[in-house]
Amino acid sequence: MNVSSVWHAPGHAARYRERVFAARTRLTRDHSDLAEAQRRVLNDLVGFNASTAFGRAHGLGRVLTMEDFRSAVPVRDYADHAPLIERTAAGERNLLSADTPAVYFTSSGSTGAHKKVPVTPRFMKTTFMPFYYAAWAPLVEHFPEVLERPDAVLNLKHDPLTAPPTTADGRPHVGASQVDFGARFGEPLSAEPGTGAPWAALPVPTDPADHLERAYLRLRLAVQADLRCMIGINPAMVAAVPYQLNLWWPRIVKEVRDGTLGGLPHGRPDPARAAELERLADSAGGVRPAQVWPRMRALFCWTTGVASLYLPALSGEFGPDVAVLPAPVAASEGPVGVALDRHPSAGSLVASASVYEFVPAEEDLRPDSDTLLPDELEAGRDYHVVFSHVGGLYRYAVGDVVRVVDTAGGVPRVEYAGRGGRSDAAGERMRDAEVVRALHTALRPGGLALRNAACRVEPSPGGTPHYVFAVSPRTPWPPAGAARFTAALDGALSAESAGYAAARAAGRLAAPSLRLLDAEAFDRDWHAAVASGIRPTQVKDRLFRQDDALWGRLTGTPNG
Repeated sequence: MNVSSVWHAPGHAARYRERVFAARTRLTRDHSDLAEAQRRVLNDLVGFNASTAFGRAHGLGRVLTMEDFRSAVPVRDYADHAPLIERTAAGERNLLSADTPAVYFTSSGSTGAHKKVPVTPRFMKTTFMPFYYAAWAPLVEHFPEVLERPDAVLNLKHDPLTAPPTTADGRPHVGASQVDFGARFGEPLSAEPGTGAPWAALPVPTDPADHLERAYLRLRLAVQADLRCMIGINPAMVAAVPYQLNLWWPRIVKEVRDGTLGGLPHGRPDPARAAELERLADSAGGVRPAQVWPRMRALFCWTTGVASLYLPALSGEFGPDVAVLPAPVAASEGPVGVALDRHPSAGSLVASASVYEFVPAEEDLRPDSDTLLPDELEAGRDYHVVFSHVGGLYRYAVGDVVRVVDTAGGVPRVEYAGRGGRSDAAGERMRDAEVVRALHTALRPGGLALRNAACRVEPSPGGTPHYVFAVSPRTPWPPAGAARFTAALDGALSAESAGYAAARAAGRLAAPSLRLLDAEAFDRDWHAAVASGIRPTQVKDRLFRQDDALWGRLTGTPNG
């Protein structure tokens, strides 16, 4: 049974609801004794993989405690794991995991290089699926209408491939959103909301690499549906939708009127709906998602990091009462936190999925970094994430920083704070999270709002480096307001980052400057990145943009 037919099977919505609630209950039960849950994960991890090449080399068979594990294995990143991953992808077995990978998730790191994340059946059963099902519980609980019809949800990240690329051992090498977990892992209920919609598997032939055309075709079909929810995970995908509607609107209206899809006959001509859509644009000088889908109730995507700057205003474009529910704090390599309630940004640590360790974000990660366990974390602080799980990742530094919001049900609740890398031109060593918080502080007094922001270091007229902030205002900023914002940003950066404050005080950094872009600059940049062949799920908000070509593309200056 394929993904689409699963959602059309009698009684599916009830079974799906029962499954996601049961998964949430299980995670909540695991949280009742965090230390014991973590001990079970460690014991399973080392016991299952002790006889692998990695296990023998690091003495996993002798590991009994977390202290033993820390002594046996250094903190490692993807590059450290890559040699054994590549050998596994070439066909060797029993290297990192005693289980055989069924698929490899692809993930673009901060360098843009595509990783191969081995995904084993044991990992899916013990680490991934319990968290994955539970992630949908708040949406289903508070917005039950998303399950009433297969076409109630536009799932922007769902993009199945009929002929996925493979590694040398013949396993698919694809994004997590391109895997049919039912067929691959025997989990038919894993099909997400929206994957049974008419646009989930496009009914006309397309080039799998033409991601913009595929996005257009889905929107073209969705404008004739009564959407209640949009799932993006990556918020940049959601932010692109209002721009796409206006960019493609004449073509959409014409195809609705003619009964075509991508220029090919599809369904019946619908001149009445076309006329209605045409009036929407004429009456407002443009079209908003709230007009196209007036009964939209929820957006599901990451809500923190750079997205926290624009999501409150963006959600209003989908409707005044549209809620934004946070997607899990997770990477292709594994889960970290999942929202079990309606918290707007944070999720509970998935205690039964991985062994978790943390390093204060102000410290650099090293192989011998001293790590903290979950019960040693402090609310209001940022940490690098290090995790280990049965799929064959050991003390893996995923490259993300999380902020501990509070403790709920006995476990820390964390939100994504940004990438772990730093911008360091003059000893300031600033992180994403510090800059995002400073931007919030600088925006607040003047009541200013933006569509997106990025920055980079350039020499000032006197030669001293300084930060240039490229900002797309939501509405035009008056010159005086822009000047006050820039001055406030300088102070806020100093308050957030001791390194920035020291560099400014010593004259190693000059004051920041502001470059106001038009409202659609970041939308055009996102489209250009997708048009270059990058999958939409992987074109994410990037705050630090030092690359001349990419900065020039964003700002419209060919030389950067």
